[in-house]
Amino acid sequence: MEIENTLNASSSFSIKSKLADYASLTKMRLASLVVYSAGLGYGIALLTAEVFPLSHKMDYNFSWQVFLYILLGGFLVTGSSNAFNQIIERNSDKKMTRTENRPIPAGRMGIFEAIIVSVVTGGIGLYLLFEINEISFILGLIALLSYVVVYTPLKKITPISVFVGAFPGSIPPMIGYIAATGEFGFEPGMIFLVQFVWQFPHFWAIAWKGSVDYAKGGYKMLPFGDDKDKRTAFVILFYTLFVIPAGMLPWVFHISGITSMILSILLGLYFIRPAIKLYKSLEDEDALKLMFASFSYLPLIFLFYYLDLLVQVYLF
Repeated sequence: MEIENTLNASSSFSIKSKLADYASLTKMRLASLVVYSAGLGYGIALLTAEVFPLSHKMDYNFSWQVFLYILLGGFLVTGSSNAFNQIIERNSDKKMTRTENRPIPAGRMGIFEAIIVSVVTGGIGLYLLFEINEISFILGLIALLSYVVVYTPLKKITPISVFVGAFPGSIPPMIGYIAATGEFGFEPGMIFLVQFVWQFPHFWAIAWKGSVDYAKGGYKMLPFGDDKDKRTAFVILFYTLFVIPAGMLPWVFHISGITSMILSILLGLYFIRPAIKLYKSLEDEDALKLMFASFSYLPLIFLFYYLDLLVQVYLF
């Protein structure tokens, strides 16, 4: 009996460990943020048509099936991208403290198993996006290929990789919006732009804080290589300033109301503050504060857009 209990406990631990490794391989937390922005992109599109009927003449109807396909499809495609990324970067990951315990470099998962996970998750995710519409599928495929084939190898060649990586990283909310409308336009473009601009201070703050580790892996993520100087801090601050005009654009193009526009400005000022401090101090502590501010900014600004529209639909 005691032996049986020990075997059951060992089996349970093994399953939990394997699931934890899959979560690490696909970067589940990051994929969840993608799902969040894609889901809100869908909701924003639906509410926009009701609040601004003269600007958006189509009648968009909520569909649980489409909504779930957005969430699951976006999650799986992003997870596949992250998994392929770890397969390619496995040797570099061994050299970095922040990544040495990932499943592949730590020896808990073989390359073949990781490839199977990447292909299956990516295939299912793209299929679900195709079931929504062809544009969503194409955008998902572009995001996957550009992240894996272009962005990942560029990280060791040039700091421009951050600019390249910002494109696939900004596609999810646009997919959510287009899932409702079925077509391109200024509106999904503005939703894309909000997330696109956010990514520069977000990634540079992470690169600043982890510059020593990135150097070990051979990555060139900061604007001027490994330099953590006034030039680099100025570029980070300069790009952070753009979150305010970018955050206002949905109001300009009738995707959100005046309330969320004002809140986006206040949120932008909150985001810019640690960037100013980083420019003055050049301290890792302020880079860390900027990084945490970026974690708050993106989910909050999309939530503000959505709630502003929701209040206008049900109260006015």
